[in-house]
Amino acid sequence: MGRLAQTEGLTEIQQEIVATVRSFVDKEILPVATELEHRDEYPSEIVDGLKELGLFGLMIPEEYGGLGESLLTYALCVEEIARGWMSVSGIINTHFIVAYMLKQHGTQEQKDHFLPRMAAGDIRGAFSMSEPGLGSDVSAITSKGVRDGDEYVLDGQKMWLTNGGSASLVAVLCRTDEGHPEGTAPHKSMTTFLVEKQPGFGEVKPGLTIPGKIDKMGYKGVDTTELIMDGLRVPQDRVLGGSTGRGFYQMMDGVEVGRVNVAARGCGVAQRAFELGIAYAQQRHTFGKAIAEHQAIQFKLAEMATKVEAAHALMVGAARKKDSGQRNDLEAGMAKYLASEYCKEVVEDAFRIHGGYGFSKEYEIERLYREAPMLLIGEGTAEIQKMIVGRRLLEEYRFQG
Repeated sequence: MGRLAQTEGLTEIQQEIVATVRSFVDKEILPVATELEHRDEYPSEIVDGLKELGLFGLMIPEEYGGLGESLLTYALCVEEIARGWMSVSGIINTHFIVAYMLKQHGTQEQKDHFLPRMAAGDIRGAFSMSEPGLGSDVSAITSKGVRDGDEYVLDGQKMWLTNGGSASLVAVLCRTDEGHPEGTAPHKSMTTFLVEKQPGFGEVKPGLTIPGKIDKMGYKGVDTTELIMDGLRVPQDRVLGGSTGRGFYQMMDGVEVGRVNVAARGCGVAQRAFELGIAYAQQRHTFGKAIAEHQAIQFKLAEMATKVEAAHALMVGAARKKDSGQRNDLEAGMAKYLASEYCKEVVEDAFRIHGGYGFSKEYEIERLYREAPMLLIGEGTAEIQKMIVGRRLLEEYRFQG
């Protein structure tokens, strides 16, 4: 383990957890990641290993069978997993966001029912906000939930569900107009529904279809899907928190911690790209010496290392702020923006150091080069992060003239 991206002030338990995950990544993920990624194959054995390590319950409270760890511990584990293969961190992240939303906003019955099985990894979570006709404009969603006796009937089409096929529980955001007078702000008439289903593709339950995997440039292995609801019936007791109209706030709370997670992924991928670049620079020779001895390459390595270090520091700060009970949307937005941008740049520099070999599927850097762009758009684009950060700064530094 190198000098970069170290985290000061960790407890012995945190150090032990992170070291265990790093060892698992080195032994069980890195040797097979590129082969599985090229085949776009779901990493079943790796996921089983993560279940045994207890990572599906890392932040779920001990009373529900989890480890009850902090967001910082979780983010550091994600960083290590993404260093091995970013797709695997995606499998955990959506599950983690749903578990977090349940822990923070669920009724007691919902927590008792779902969290123990989520901690064990027996229930896998996915969450769904986006739709085909919108990206970051969550307030424009058209999927609807209409009350019918003791149930709600859901109709609409959702897009970009990570774990959409393999998950057995999906938190779905829909518009619900009941009890909200006309003219109510869109974000105040949204509700999160907890939809239980069988893993798989096709019509997985009456009124619910998962058409199949979306073929992607990178971020392979993990399934990314659509979700189509046509008369899907959901019991009233599967409204997250028990009352309608709170869905937007619940989802935004989940996305806030999700942005720390995406920042951690960017840190992990950037670290791996740096490791590959600095190793290759010492092995490859040109003009009678290792290319690492050329000043041009040393400059690249210096810039890459600085970006790895800066992104890690910002990500750790955002996680610690949330763990302290404070609002962290400013810090999470900054961390996600910087880590994803720096990740892309560090990966590209490592790719350049590899020269022509970086273009070969035989070399790991080719996989990272296709994975990094997902971080630029996942959990809100760079532009959305800058909007969030800009608005928060104006709140904090309001001109008093």
